[in-house]
Amino acid sequence: MSTALVTGFPRLIARRVALEVLRDEGARVSLLVRPTFVDEARRWVATLGPAQARVEVLEGSVMSIDLGLAGHEFVELSRRVDVVHHAAYSTSHEASPAALASLNVQGTREVLELARAGLAHGRAPRVVAYGSVLALGDAEGTLREEDLDVGQRFRTPVEETLHTAERLLRYAMDTLPVTVVRSAAMVGDSLTGEMDLFDGPYLFIVLMLSSPVDIRLPLPGHGDLPLQVVPVDHVARAGVALARDARAAGGTFHVVDPSPPAMGRAFERVAQVAGRRVPRGIVPVNITRALLSTPGLERLTRSPRAFVDRLALRVRYADAGARALLIPRGVECPPFDGYVGPLVEYVQARLTARRARAVEVEVDDPLA
Repeated sequence: MSTALVTGFPRLIARRVALEVLRDEGARVSLLVRPTFVDEARRWVATLGPAQARVEVLEGSVMSIDLGLAGHEFVELSRRVDVVHHAAYSTSHEASPAALASLNVQGTREVLELARAGLAHGRAPRVVAYGSVLALGDAEGTLREEDLDVGQRFRTPVEETLHTAERLLRYAMDTLPVTVVRSAAMVGDSLTGEMDLFDGPYLFIVLMLSSPVDIRLPLPGHGDLPLQVVPVDHVARAGVALARDARAAGGTFHVVDPSPPAMGRAFERVAQVAGRRVPRGIVPVNITRALLSTPGLERLTRSPRAFVDRLALRVRYADAGARALLIPRGVECPPFDGYVGPLVEYVQARLTARRARAVEVEVDDPLA
C-alpha cells in the first residue's frame, strides 16, 4: 500500500489533494498538521467514512527542523513515504515577509530534506510541490513551463518567496524526483464553489455582491485581458495525476485554464449569475487601485494593490507539457462558464452568513 505525505492542512488544496489520493483504495495518507489544527484535522478525518482508516494525523510543521518530528520519526517517515504532496505555501499578501519566508522558503527546504533522508536510505520519495504563477513576478508575454528567471521584478514578498522556493526545487531536481505544479490563481471547487481564501478575483465578486443591486460597477483594469484562474479541485487532480507519472519527475507544469475567459466577459458572467447589473466601462488600473483602497471597501479587499496589478499583466502561461501528461489521464480544466455559478453561490452564502453573524468574510491564510 503506497503512502502519501500531504502538507498544508487546513488549506482546501491540501484537503482536496488528500481526497484525490484516497480515491485509490490502495493508498494511505499521512497529514502533517501544525499543533493548532490537529483537533480540526481529526474531526475532518472522521468525516471520511471507511477511508478514515487509511489516514493518519502527524503533529508537526514544515517550518520546523525535521518537520517538527522526533529524529527517529523523521527517519522512519522518510523511509515509508512514497510521495510528498507539498501544499503548505501561502499567497496571502496580508502575511508578514518573515512569515512568508518561513512557510514558502523554509518549508520547501525541510520537505526537500525529508526526500534527501529517504535517498540516503536507498529511495527518495517523489516530491510534488504546489506553487503559483506568482513566482514569475511581473513577467509578461508567453511564459513557458521551464521559465523561471526571465528578468522579472518581484513586487511583493509573496512573489519573491515563491520564486525562491521554486529555485530550491529546481536545484533539487538534479538529485531528487521533484515535480513543480505552478498554478494560476486558485478559485473554489468547480462543483461546490467551496473556497477557504477569499482573495484575488474574489475581491471583485465580494465587492459586487456587497454593493446595492442597482449599482453598475465598472470593470477593473483591461476587459480584453485574460482572467487567469483555475478551480482548486482541478489543481488537486492534476497534482496527484502528475505524481503517478514518472515522466513528470524533474519538470515544472503550468496548471492553468488553456482558454481563459476575457476579463470583461468573466465579470459579466459573475454579474449575470449574481442577478446584478452587468459591469460597464473600464477603470484605469491606477484609479481602480485607489478606489479599492478607500475606507469601507478596504475591509472587504485586503490586498487591492496586488490584485489590480495582477489584472494588468499581459501574459499567457504555456501549458503544453502539463496537457500532454494530463489529458490522456482524463484531467482537463473545466471552462469558466461551467463553474462560475457555484463560485458566486458560495460567496453569496458566506456573505449572508457574515451579515447574520456581523463578522467579516475570512480572507487571511490560516497557514501564514
